[in-house]
Amino acid sequence: MTPPAAFTLDALAAFYTAGGSAVAVAQEALARIEAYADPALFIAQVPREALLARATALPQGPLHGVPFVVKDNIDAAGLPTTSGCPDYRYMPAEDAPAVARLLAAGALLLGKVNLDQFAAGLNGTRSPYGTPRNALRADLIPGGSSSGSATAVAAGIAAFSLGTDTAGSGRIPAAAQNLVGLKPSVGLIPTRGTVPACRSLDCISIFARSVAEASAVLTVAAGADAADPYSRPAPAGWRAMEAAPPALRLAVPEAAQLIFDTPDDAALFAGAIARAEAMGATVTHVDIAPFLSVARRLYDGAWVAERTSAVREMVVDKPGSLHPVTRGILESGLDRKTVDAFDDFHAVAEARLLARKLFAGCDVLLLPTCPGVPTVATLLAEPVAANSRLGTYTNFVNLCDLAALAIPSGFRADGVPAGVTLVGPAFSEGRLAGIGATMHAAAGLGAPPAPPPAALAADEIALFCIGAHMSGLPLNGQVRGHGGRFLCGASSAPNYRLFDLGNRPGMIRAAEGGASILGEVWAVPAANIGPFLAEIPLPLGFGRVTLSTGDTVLGFIAESEGVAGAPEITARGGWRAHLAGKALPRG
Repeated sequence: MTPPAAFTLDALAAFYTAGGSAVAVAQEALARIEAYADPALFIAQVPREALLARATALPQGPLHGVPFVVKDNIDAAGLPTTSGCPDYRYMPAEDAPAVARLLAAGALLLGKVNLDQFAAGLNGTRSPYGTPRNALRADLIPGGSSSGSATAVAAGIAAFSLGTDTAGSGRIPAAAQNLVGLKPSVGLIPTRGTVPACRSLDCISIFARSVAEASAVLTVAAGADAADPYSRPAPAGWRAMEAAPPALRLAVPEAAQLIFDTPDDAALFAGAIARAEAMGATVTHVDIAPFLSVARRLYDGAWVAERTSAVREMVVDKPGSLHPVTRGILESGLDRKTVDAFDDFHAVAEARLLARKLFAGCDVLLLPTCPGVPTVATLLAEPVAANSRLGTYTNFVNLCDLAALAIPSGFRADGVPAGVTLVGPAFSEGRLAGIGATMHAAAGLGAPPAPPPAALAADEIALFCIGAHMSGLPLNGQVRGHGGRFLCGASSAPNYRLFDLGNRPGMIRAAEGGASILGEVWAVPAANIGPFLAEIPLPLGFGRVTLSTGDTVLGFIAESEGVAGAPEITARGGWRAHLAGKALPRG
């Protein structure tokens, strides 16, 4: 059987179900590498015979026979790690945990790919191994530092890849090559076995052609590692993919804080906002100046010294082995003062506080991934300034302990790609994925997302929300804060009455005069139901609610005495319709 033209997870799964061979996929991947003919792409390949032998003995798993590559600052046993510096080369004795998990799930490793040396750059041109060719347009930068990771996927050689992200290295290459770039929360994927850039901020990132595929890889790679001091377990109820809610509160930067290379780049960002609004988003313009300010500290403060500490011996003893731009960055870290570092730490604490306040009032922050994708010639003419411009909207994200998902947003008239990034609090990957997949499809660049199954996990309880706790409304953050995730829209059985209690509704069971009330079903970790209930003011509480399907779930129920004298709004059919009615002009 001939392997599928597109190395997607679905196409490969169908190929194997029909009796296809992983050896055939391995041979096809090797042929694609040869046809692409870019000597700057791979730093080390799995030898042909070893790859074919591995393909005959892959374990069964969710990634069975799926070809992938890893950035060459992540360890893979049997292949050298260089981090883009030949004199730094070493042979790891074991796989990094992230790689080991993917291999155990049946994925097929093709090799290690190029990067900006020691992950110090966002453009892809800072490697002694050369600059990997942008698979869309050879004159454009591939993006960095995960340059090879993006190119291998964009060129159709790998179905997905691992990169790393400290300042945007898992997002900028995605924008440059029309890919999805998933930057998970710090510590969600262990970074043990990765050459540090800034160890306290580093993330292993994922490149794929679709949000669903990136989320599937994240599901395999995520998980705490007891030997990694920066690893963190995901909270109860965490999922790599959730259903997109019917309404959301979207924050975007104020107009004065948006910079673009061309009017086309600006128009593509405006188009992404319009698609979000079409999904039911309410858009609010917010001041991101504090984030932009703290972002500048990443390359002008304590974290430069942290970069230097990771490879101090190379900087001090072998400076001639370093790329000139990289050497300049790393040598500057030797002169940083500890007293100044505390100014940086305090500034970041303030920025994280602002981030918490921001996400208490919105679900997602939408940003341009970068102002635009420059050519290699433009970048080389201004190697520092052009690189800094690329990181305008990415540098602060890890500093503020946020998750991010970069998706394509279209192409300029001259064929240059553009992207947007969805940013959320730590461990909001599922929320970002559901929204991002829908926006990607709405842009005509991705397949419509298959809705995640509405099944509850064993440790979750279904909660029927009928008021301000629904998506896009003021108290939805309370549900999210207790680990809630959207499952589906729903309606009650036709034996309930609804009342306006001011800033929220009260629903009671009715022996007569009742109706079906619209709402949403959310999954909430069982352990959090008690603390959540403690926050609910009288006369509201939780009780059993019968849905129109006949299912009985936990839901918001009011005491009959508590709604006495309140305006009845049952005829409106639900709280959203009531709010819309109140907003209509009178007269």
